[in-house]
Amino acid sequence: MNTQDSLIEYPSDFPIKVFGLAQPGFLEAITMVVLAHAPDFDSASIEQRGSSNARFLSLTCTVRVTSREQLDNLYRDLTSHPMVKMVL
Repeated sequence: MNTQDSLIEYPSDFPIKVFGLAQPGFLEAITMVVLAHAPDFDSASIEQRGSSNARFLSLTCTVRVTSREQLDNLYRDLTSHPMVKMVL
């Protein structure tokens, strides 16, 4: 598969799951990163789920992506954020 090929058709609503420690500011920090790449993102649509011991928090952000480059840049910024443990 060539690097330009993609299994995703653009534009598309794409769910991104972000995991981190349940700590003050996590939701706000992730919201800011997502908005930097998708200004039309509705932060009220974020789904939150805590782990059974309430130590971790997962956030599902469904983002309208318009290109592979936009999605790659968003993933890069999320995975490099100090509050983020994992991004799916």
